[in-house]
Amino acid sequence: MDSSKLLMSSSPHQFHRDNTSRIMLEVLMALAPAAVLAVFFFGVRALWIMLVSIAAAVGTEALIQKLTGRPITISDCSAAITGLLLAFSVPASLPLWMVAIGAAIAIAIGKAVFGGLGHNPFNPALVGRAVLLASWPAQMTAWVEPFTFLTTATPLAALGLESAQTSYGALFLGAVPGSLGETSALAIIAGGLYLLWRKIIDWRIPAGYIGTVAIFTWIFGGEGLCGGDPLFHVLSGAVLLAAFFMATDMVTSPVTKLGRLIMGIGCGLITSVIRLWGAYPEGVTYAVLIMNALTPLIDRYTQPRRFGGVTR
Repeated sequence: MDSSKLLMSSSPHQFHRDNTSRIMLEVLMALAPAAVLAVFFFGVRALWIMLVSIAAAVGTEALIQKLTGRPITISDCSAAITGLLLAFSVPASLPLWMVAIGAAIAIAIGKAVFGGLGHNPFNPALVGRAVLLASWPAQMTAWVEPFTFLTTATPLAALGLESAQTSYGALFLGAVPGSLGETSALAIIAGGLYLLWRKIIDWRIPAGYIGTVAIFTWIFGGEGLCGGDPLFHVLSGAVLLAAFFMATDMVTSPVTKLGRLIMGIGCGLITSVIRLWGAYPEGVTYAVLIMNALTPLIDRYTQPRRFGGVTR
């Protein structure tokens, strides 16, 4: 055998044309329909929130990397996605300076403090939202009606107050009060299906999440005012946004197939419990963050046994 034709190298030995930048760009493309409808329903105010959030996230990441002497990697678009997802998680009435603070916290505390992309244990956008919700709860729950910008309650909050129901059509299209990116189920589903088609996300997390919310709220939701209506609970709030774009984050979700299914089911259970019996009508933020914290444990106990290894 001609040894000159042998190439010795370390793993991995298989390569794919996809890289971080390409994947992040595709995620941005999947989020585009929701961004367009947010501007349609909430006007130029929504556009400003998205631009400020993205600029603050990208600028914070570049500044931290510059100060710490690390290569500046804002071209990979991961910070831009964090900023856009945070913008999707806030109401159209939130002051822009609060949006900027939330985006900066999402990058600095949710990502950079752990070592940057690939090392963060929690979804950065949800870290930023959790801090904003704890710091300015009144402003973070000041929802406005699409087009009219009149202050009102979200469908979930109205459910908790035993107010009027919202039609499925309004929930599906997005003509309801709520955060910028969670009002239109149609836009989120379209983006999520695109990511599934491109095999960027695993179907197990959104299927486990959405299916668990539907089944749990159907069984334990009670009677009247959509309490036991699984379709209402799936279409309202941020379940779809989290199921397709947040819980599926490659860094903070399990790597095994069984682990991803457990991740989705766990998010669905926690979300449903908070919605049905908690004081806060929406539980998506805390559900995903709690399951992010459990991801290393899930990976540990769902890893397949190595060939030739012994059973623990």
